[in-house]
Amino acid sequence: MDALVYQYSVGGVVFAAGLYFAWRQGYVGTSGAQLRNLVLLVGGLAAVFGIQAYLQYAPMEEAAQVPYTGEPYVRTQLGTPIDYAIMVGYFVAMLAIGTWFGRGSTSTKDFFFGGQRFSWWLIAFSMVATTIGSYSFVKYSKIAFGYGIASSQTYLNDWLWAPLLMFGWLPLLYFSRVVSIPEYFARRFGPGARQVATWLLLVYLVGYVGINLFTMGQALSILLGWPVFWSAAGVAAVSAVYVTFGGQTSVIMTDLFQGAMLLATGLILLLLGIDYLGGFDEFWVHLPRGHRQAFVPLNEDPNYPAVGIFWQDAMANSAMFYFLNQGMVMRLLSARSVKDSRKAVTTVMLVLMPIAALVVASGGWVAKALTHAGVIDPNIEGKEAFFVAADFLAMPGVFGLIMAALTAALMSTVDTLVTAVAAIAVNDLYVPRRPKSTDEQRLRVARISSVTISVVGVALVPVFMQFGSIYSAHGAFTAAVTPPLVVSLLLGVFWRRYTPTAALWTMVGGSIAIFASVVWPELIAPFAHGVPMKEVEDGFLAGKDVWKFMRAFYGIVVCAAIGVGVSLFTKARPIEDVKGLVWGTVEDAIAWYKGAPGKEVESDWAPATARAGDDDRRLGPGLLPVVTLDEGLAATIGANVGDLVYLSDARAWLGGLKASHAVIDGIEQLGDGAIVVGPTLVRVLGGTDKPLRVKRLY
Repeated sequence: MDALVYQYSVGGVVFAAGLYFAWRQGYVGTSGAQLRNLVLLVGGLAAVFGIQAYLQYAPMEEAAQVPYTGEPYVRTQLGTPIDYAIMVGYFVAMLAIGTWFGRGSTSTKDFFFGGQRFSWWLIAFSMVATTIGSYSFVKYSKIAFGYGIASSQTYLNDWLWAPLLMFGWLPLLYFSRVVSIPEYFARRFGPGARQVATWLLLVYLVGYVGINLFTMGQALSILLGWPVFWSAAGVAAVSAVYVTFGGQTSVIMTDLFQGAMLLATGLILLLLGIDYLGGFDEFWVHLPRGHRQAFVPLNEDPNYPAVGIFWQDAMANSAMFYFLNQGMVMRLLSARSVKDSRKAVTTVMLVLMPIAALVVASGGWVAKALTHAGVIDPNIEGKEAFFVAADFLAMPGVFGLIMAALTAALMSTVDTLVTAVAAIAVNDLYVPRRPKSTDEQRLRVARISSVTISVVGVALVPVFMQFGSIYSAHGAFTAAVTPPLVVSLLLGVFWRRYTPTAALWTMVGGSIAIFASVVWPELIAPFAHGVPMKEVEDGFLAGKDVWKFMRAFYGIVVCAAIGVGVSLFTKARPIEDVKGLVWGTVEDAIAWYKGAPGKEVESDWAPATARAGDDDRRLGPGLLPVVTLDEGLAATIGANVGDLVYLSDARAWLGGLKASHAVIDGIEQLGDGAIVVGPTLVRVLGGTDKPLRVKRLY
């Protein structure tokens, strides 16, 4: 079967299921906002399908390959002193930005969620910076050099999950006020499931930290000849400093700068390559036709089969990343509202991720076009394609900026992962044992955890150095650890009959089955879709490299079979016990979030002015500060006592840096759209008698 047909046949089932759940809950329909949502979802899928179909099937001219007549490439130290000065300067700048914006983190809510106040555009850029890790530049440039645009398959399949994510999981996640994914498992399935999910997630997140540090260590080793291990340790130290001081606010603000830099510098490298070859047409024809296809053959190459990439990345890893990755969850929960979270997801999946596909693979595509045109030695190693192309094309200083982007990719992923692990360490390991601990004590544990995880990540670098490449390490790792958690969460959210016993068996039994497939890889043979079995050397865990991508499909099938089978023979929890945690119960989740019945609506913005008061009380499930509104302002936004409002500095470009949610505790005739706020809120908003804007939520 053709790879494109296969992806949209199987992935289309996931997408259609998401549309069904969205329709049943009133998010999509044939009129008004529901029709807009439907057009957005289907139109987005059609756009991605159209791009991939054109690349896969359209007739294209190809230039003849030009023989290379220069000297054989010999790796030497790349760049000039000014380039390395720029890289060092970038490290210092990110350290300064991170610590500056993190000064106000005085609680665990600030540390983990940045006060839950940020605008969608800021969240979107920080999300894409998190998505693009340092491993992305190195591994995708290598894949792009060897396989071409097929490397973008990974970045163009996320939209298959959009309906289930935006209109199924996201509102439940946001309104349930969970701090961590294991906390959701505890409320949905019980304490036993929480413990298992905690350790599985820690393995996933800590392993990701190790992979990223390994990548950066390898990059600095290529650039400077430094040992991989000590290079990774140096980068980890810089990231750990600003994360430890500032938490989520530091992460979001540094990632905003890093996300913009990643996109800009990656595109610069692509444009430099196009310009060097004489324009886009010359660049395009010097990419072999096979390198311009959206997919490689379905199952011919065991090192990069399209079917394996689909199951490992589109199904297992994308679901894990958007639904369960604690770092991404914390980013979505840092938005000021569910509406802003949805806008961020839409922007990332439909706009920024396709751009990211160009950015991370640009070095490989440019290097391949240059070798095809006879400009550089075609015998360069794929893992060095990004560095060789950048060094060849960029003038001194520009090369340093491009290398700084690589550094940005590492830091923007590691900082998110470190805060994610700290959140789980505090919420799911420390708090259950010390339920009466103060917020100050929990914040201290969070900061200690941030440093500890950085150290553990560095210790894992030698483990990942045993794999043949970064792509192999990443693919084998995610395919092995993600299926039990992905299947458990999706069944838990979208199938009310799924039982706590089944969740435990899915995670424990599925993990055992996947480990067994490493020891006896023959177990994957019935699920291999015809992908050839790769020959490996003998050894207890040598099977990790056999069908490493198809292990994800094997794991998903086994875990789903366990989950469904055990559920049919065990007792499900009554619907009253899981309201607000399963699909179709969003209004119950809103009532939990707000402390009173509500609906998923927002008012328009209204201008206001803050006045200082002395009431510093906190009310409601979120322990939010109280405010008193002017009668006219309350009428404008349709607010009543007990409603939630979002107060923000009138300068929208601040993105929520000076903003907060609050609970209306009184409505009086104050005049001039005034809002009386307590001393703490005065500091958050930056003082009194300043223009504000306000809206009512839910």
